[in-house]
Amino acid sequence: MKNFINISLIFTFFSLLFFACDDTGINNNIDDIIIPSQNVSYAEYIQPIFNYKCTNTACHDSETRAGSLDLTTWAGATSNPLIISPGLPDNSKLIWAVEGNSGASLMPPPYGPVTPLTDNQIEGLRTWITEGAKAN
Repeated sequence: MKNFINISLIFTFFSLLFFACDDTGINNNIDDIIIPSQNVSYAEYIQPIFNYKCTNTACHDSETRAGSLDLTTWAGATSNPLIISPGLPDNSKLIWAVEGNSGASLMPPPYGPVTPLTDNQIEGLRTWITEGAKAN
């Protein structure tokens, strides 16, 4: 009887461990998430991109702040209107960087630990900025 209880406890523990793990959200499949062409949610689409592509590599996190840019929060991301100009994606240095335009270095760098943004992610960022870069 004691062995049965021990085996049951072990089985329960590993079952909970296995089924409690959830790989949604920030993961290596961030590039598979399709951002809609309107009503782009910061929390649902933009912050996960920032987390995986920009802050996870210790570049634009709250401690390192490369280029004085902290992308860990909406407030940090939108604190400088030259980086993100609500309503004006073509005036936003963030767009220049992710597209590698206007003399900006491509971010994230193609030689770094994460891949550059996909076309859909760039369009999603553009749409979010066009829609006012809201904290939605």
